[in-house]
Amino acid sequence: MSSRSLQNAQELKRVLSFADLVVYGVAFMIPVAPFAIFGYVYAASSGMVVLAYLVGMAAMLLTAFSYKFLSADFPLAGSVYAYATRGIGEVIGFVAGWMLILDYLLVPALTYVAGATALHDFVPAVSRTIWVLVFLAIGTGTNYLGAQATSNMSRLFIIAQLIVLALFCVAGFNALYHGAGAGRLTLAPLFKPEVVDLRFVFSAVSICALSFLGFDAISTLAEEVRGDRKALVGRATITALVLAGAIFVVQTWIAADLAQGMTFTSADTAFYEVARRAGGQPLALLADCTTAIVFGVSCSIVSQTAIARLLFSMARDRKLPRFFADLHPRYGSPHKSLLVVAVVSLAIAIGFLDHLDTLAEFVNFGALTGFVILHATVVVHFFRRKRSHAFVRHLVVPICGAAILLYVLYSMSAHTWLLGAIWLCIGVAYYRLLKSRNGVNARLDV
Repeated sequence: MSSRSLQNAQELKRVLSFADLVVYGVAFMIPVAPFAIFGYVYAASSGMVVLAYLVGMAAMLLTAFSYKFLSADFPLAGSVYAYATRGIGEVIGFVAGWMLILDYLLVPALTYVAGATALHDFVPAVSRTIWVLVFLAIGTGTNYLGAQATSNMSRLFIIAQLIVLALFCVAGFNALYHGAGAGRLTLAPLFKPEVVDLRFVFSAVSICALSFLGFDAISTLAEEVRGDRKALVGRATITALVLAGAIFVVQTWIAADLAQGMTFTSADTAFYEVARRAGGQPLALLADCTTAIVFGVSCSIVSQTAIARLLFSMARDRKLPRFFADLHPRYGSPHKSLLVVAVVSLAIAIGFLDHLDTLAEFVNFGALTGFVILHATVVVHFFRRKRSHAFVRHLVVPICGAAILLYVLYSMSAHTWLLGAIWLCIGVAYYRLLKSRNGVNARLDV
């Protein structure tokens, strides 16, 4: 096969629109994500949940802008890996891709465990392992059919989530103005001057930032976009992040005012207890079931999409076995990558069925490390290599974004740092083996 034929055989189908990208990003961030962590953010922020989400969105917007700047110059699948490889160099690019694999590979398993645990509480007769297998089959099957099938499924789940959110907001607003909680919407969820403490606010931000992780995965679909992909990926990333942030703020503002005077049974069930105050047991059960199914199905679908395309991009650049770069002849999906991801995700999910919190922190470590490298890439590529004079965009924004992320990484537990160090050492050893076998660098076409 000629080099031109090989390149064409490894091109993903361009079937996605701007709306598809936005839907994918919002679906990955999960509109009902605050349902699962509301109790933790509420406690850490002394009730100023809205402030925590606004600060978290501002922090993630800095990273989103760095994605926007780089996606315009490098409209390729592979996310931070593709950007760092071409913006800084092959070694840093490999490190970025390797750390993102830790993030993206663990996210599907995390969603399976979260969904299976929630549904097991409703149907104890069905083991969590069975639920994991069901979610795995749905996610893998949908992704096997290609990016358009994934986008269509994401649209359906977003509509379902928005319906549930609308029911909660209407019921919650009605309950507030009939005497529940604070008795009305107040500014307390946004700011309490008598108790505000930036240290505790940023502690809450480190929790609610989990809700925003995933907006970056839009960049993994860059090669499947119709039209001007250089502009669309960046615009879609910013749009998805702002939309998700607005949805988070509205639901948590109502929930925080409803929660005034309540003592929660546990942080895990806090939002469902607030939903019970708003609309009784039916609304509480609806919110709980929605969280379980969305995490188990919708988020698992989009997360498998992201990791499969990252593996595809690295394999195409000969940083992983060529096996991962094969595309399905009919659907155009990286089907072999998907199957490997399915097997690995199943093993991880079963191994961490009783350690959801540990798995979540491991995911964050991989994601935030990749984001720090992303910001560094903006500085090196634009400010150093291209001699950019846009100091705010190409210097101030990435430095501020990296500083915030480094602080969050610094606050993570010792065992998470140990896992990250082990994963990085394995990657370095693999890279050295790769270089010794290949002898010379593979050519990277931008």
